[in-house]
Amino acid sequence: MNISQVSYFTLSAYFDIGLFKYLVFLFLMCVYIVIISSNVLLIVVICVNRSLHEPMYMFLCSLFVNELYGSTSLFPFLLVQILSDVHTVSVPLCFLQIFCIYMYGNVEFYNLAVMSYDRYLAICHPLHYNTQMQMNTVIRLVVLSWFLPLLSIIVVISLNASSRLCGNVIDRVVCANYYVAVLSCSSATASNIYGLVYTFSVPVILAALILYTYVKILQVCFSGSKQTRQKAISTCTPHLVSLLNFSFGSFFAVLQSRFDMSRVPNVLRIILSLYFVVCQPLLNPLLYGLKLNKIQIICRSLFFSKK
Repeated sequence: MNISQVSYFTLSAYFDIGLFKYLVFLFLMCVYIVIISSNVLLIVVICVNRSLHEPMYMFLCSLFVNELYGSTSLFPFLLVQILSDVHTVSVPLCFLQIFCIYMYGNVEFYNLAVMSYDRYLAICHPLHYNTQMQMNTVIRLVVLSWFLPLLSIIVVISLNASSRLCGNVIDRVVCANYYVAVLSCSSATASNIYGLVYTFSVPVILAALILYTYVKILQVCFSGSKQTRQKAISTCTPHLVSLLNFSFGSFFAVLQSRFDMSRVPNVLRIILSLYFVVCQPLLNPLLYGLKLNKIQIICRSLFFSKK
């Protein structure tokens, strides 16, 4: 990596809020503690209870691990920057953060796609579910949902890390791949082409898979029995809400990196750019913990059991 002229980046989206920075720090610290504790709790609940050693809960466990990974790649860095008077980050640390956040986003989408396929098999093909979704298959799908994003992110980081940088100002509160790419002295054509090809191939294929599974699930719901509809609603509602929330956050993150958002208030831009990394890890454990009966019963017995 050629960094002979640039050794650090300046994050210019931060602005002085005076003593309010301590209030923001405490708020984000509380959010981070809630994210860590809730996701760890559900991971432990799923791992310890043999009754939850089913495909759906294994995929949920992978999802919760990713929430821990994504939030940890953001919050400690963000908390340090909020209290700091100088908002700089070294080039290697910046690329590490890009790797972690982009890895989180990709793994999240893969996990949600795998979970929609799992619900499709369980609801539309219940008689073949146990044979098609055996534990070996579950392990392969979980490994692929982490390994494929890893390969794609390595390519992205390699394309940018090998470029010579002619600037060091990033108009964000965290490092972002697109903003680093535009600082390259040479043309970022290769990086842009790879980004466009990847965006219009893998995410589109995953989105098509999710759409197809839910169309089929809805068909079964409308034509099936009341019991089938109740099962579909109870297991698919949290997944659908999680998917919509993640899509909303990702849409605004991509929108900000590709279009001029200078007319949007700075605070709103910061909130929208961090939305999918902050709200998704916070929402998912609450959604699945409150909506899925098995998890709800076990958690209730842990905290409210009679001594």
